[in-house]
Amino acid sequence: MPETIKIDHESQIPVYKQIVGQVEELVRSGEYPDGCLLPSMNELSAALDISKETVKKAYSILRNKGFIDARQGKGFYVSAAGVADKLSVLVLFDKLSNYKQVLFNSFAEEIGDAAEITIRLHNQNVDLLEYYVEENLDLFDYYVITPHFPLDAASQKRVLKILTRIPNRKLIMADHWMKELPGNYGAVYQDFANDAYEGLGYGLKKLKTCSRFNVVTLPSSLYYASVGEAVERFCRDNDIAVEFHTEITPEIIREKEVYLILNSQYDLGLIELVRRARELNFRVGRDISIISYNESPINEIILNGLTTISTDFRQMGVLVARMILEKSLSKVKCDFQMIRRNTF
Repeated sequence: MPETIKIDHESQIPVYKQIVGQVEELVRSGEYPDGCLLPSMNELSAALDISKETVKKAYSILRNKGFIDARQGKGFYVSAAGVADKLSVLVLFDKLSNYKQVLFNSFAEEIGDAAEITIRLHNQNVDLLEYYVEENLDLFDYYVITPHFPLDAASQKRVLKILTRIPNRKLIMADHWMKELPGNYGAVYQDFANDAYEGLGYGLKKLKTCSRFNVVTLPSSLYYASVGEAVERFCRDNDIAVEFHTEITPEIIREKEVYLILNSQYDLGLIELVRRARELNFRVGRDISIISYNESPINEIILNGLTTISTDFRQMGVLVARMILEKSLSKVKCDFQMIRRNTF
């Protein structure tokens, strides 16, 4: 059996990862059937002229993934049917906010028992992304990544280079599509440059009656420029007065005006806006209106119902799961909508 495993010593892929990838393929193809005895660590290390520690590391990973098991005194063998047949998916999220939790939950629910899911957070840190990709290259069947990183040219170039290490057939971008990356990978995304325009359109009738539309955000937000431009274009096309603010002061809280919070509901902007409004005895939903960017379940409760414009994160998770289950990757834009509640 050792002769069916080949090592390419010229490859940049670590030897233990080559062993893991090949054994997985041999199990899935049936060449290594259920219950098949694998070579011992000594046998394989001698046959491939590699260290026993390298084989030990590969076998450990294969055991953790459910492809092989060990019996005292008998060695390593292919696990029972059904365990190794499961797909392995590495999910690399930038953060686990409420709406990312919705995305993940719908993904996990849709994919069900067909896959083993491992989740890690890269925190929009390119170095951390590189570490996770390098450490897990060729160890998973699919890599689902939310590629939210600083938008400067150097960072974006690094991210693209890192993502090219992952085979197209295994890569799915979620929430953001880096169109500069060529290939037939999957992407389930929102369009930051245009979605806000579409979402605000659902509230156009009321927005036309307000005296001013105020946008509250931090310039440090990754997609401030794209979303802000879409909002500005919407207001210009519909003859709506608009102002952009980077901080909440009493002077900007004015009756009969609408406020869009571009960051999530946990940002200080929303809290400070409501606090200032209450100091002026303004009631949200009656005296001023508030819209938040990005939907999550808690918005049903905040302020007796917080109106949002948002991509459909539940749909996003379902679509990513279906691409994996159907082994058919494509680029799909998620629905974007306004969910009207008490605040608007």
